[in-house]
Amino acid sequence: MLPRCLLIVSIAATMGAHGRAQSATTATAPASTAPFAVRIRVDAAKTIGELTPIWRFFGYDEANYTYMKDGKKLLSELGQLGGPQVYIRCHHLLTSGDGSPALKWGSTGAYSEDAGGKPIYNWTIVDCIFDTYLECDLKPYVQIGFMPEALSTHPQDYPHRPPRNERAPVEAGQSYPPKDYAKWGELAFQWTKHCVEKYGKAEVDTWYWEVWNEPNISYWHGTHEDYFKLYDYAVEGVRRALPSARVGGPETAGGPGGTFLREFLEHCAHGSNHVTGETGSPLDFISFHAKGRPQFVDGHVRMGMANQLRNIDDAFAVVASFPQYRKLPIIIGESDPEGCAACREPRDAYRNGTMYSSYTAASFPRKIQLAAARGVNLQGALTWAFEFEDQPPFAGFRALATNGVDLPVLNVFRMFAKMNGRQLAVESSAGLEAKTILAKGVRASPDVSALASLDQRKLAVLMWH
Repeated sequence: MLPRCLLIVSIAATMGAHGRAQSATTATAPASTAPFAVRIRVDAAKTIGELTPIWRFFGYDEANYTYMKDGKKLLSELGQLGGPQVYIRCHHLLTSGDGSPALKWGSTGAYSEDAGGKPIYNWTIVDCIFDTYLECDLKPYVQIGFMPEALSTHPQDYPHRPPRNERAPVEAGQSYPPKDYAKWGELAFQWTKHCVEKYGKAEVDTWYWEVWNEPNISYWHGTHEDYFKLYDYAVEGVRRALPSARVGGPETAGGPGGTFLREFLEHCAHGSNHVTGETGSPLDFISFHAKGRPQFVDGHVRMGMANQLRNIDDAFAVVASFPQYRKLPIIIGESDPEGCAACREPRDAYRNGTMYSSYTAASFPRKIQLAAARGVNLQGALTWAFEFEDQPPFAGFRALATNGVDLPVLNVFRMFAKMNGRQLAVESSAGLEAKTILAKGVRASPDVSALASLDQRKLAVLMWH
């Protein structure tokens, strides 16, 4: 396995008589491997469109880490990245409980019922989460989920305060449909109404509101149609409180999630709305998830970017097949080298070092390439990584920091944040096109290439190996 290295070069470009600036860089592999020369050519006169800051979305499972010591520290760093607004998504914003965290678990106790079944709303913990985001100059990417115990059709399976250092079951009572969809919709209405009253319409208008998480796998114990009903009631509630709210979904796992994304888009475009009975459902953005597939082979980690890019390209193809949605904003609601941030297996050994950062630097530009090839509107790719409170340093979770210490991958996002303006054409003698990685991965030879941007007279080049 070749060592990985990262370099960012900022150049105050001097334009020639024809408005043209060029740079060439030769990089040599470390002496411990067979050396090879790489020529990277950046032409500042050849732009390929605006560089969309798709990097500016982050998320995590454990909602209650938000306002804890190291959580607040990391959020403040994300808020200081600079450039366009950074958004944060997390699970368990409506899960019942007292706020005690565990791995892949969180709770806010936002909803309960009295003995007569009358709803009781308690926004204390949710407000603390959103207050922390706004104090750190971040915006909520609001996930409407999971199911409160009092509404769950399987409350008997509801976990209560799972052991702090063990993973909570994602398929428990919080993953079931509501026993009363009208109460579910009213919960969405009351929550949005409260946010508008507390933070103001102008602020909440800048947020995203999405329904649930990965409803095509064990996070949802209902049918596809049950999810569409869940979506309709939630969106009607949000829009009743804030007609201008940005709403979307379905946050499928595995790109299109088999037929799920297509069925969802068909429902939003042509289906019968479960609340109004009219045709269609509001949809302001489309979201799905994409993950790589690393393996532990012959004593080392072998990354699997092809799987992640295939998830993305397959979902882009579905979106592109709907003329009415082809230009709708797309946010890859989780986009990572593999699927479980709170897990630790031999294949996850890439996380603490520079393999994670190099993979991140190399994968983001390829997402942009795939979107351009399909003609769709990619606006964001959310990194599902945060930090884990009260865990050993460098414990091996997928994280941006450990015990307050930044991991190398966080610097990649600092580099991305320095890049803006127009994206420039890049030629590399050792670089691979997205379609090549999609088909074959990175196996025959190393991938050494770059992303470049030009903002007025500032030329930025990010290179990876």
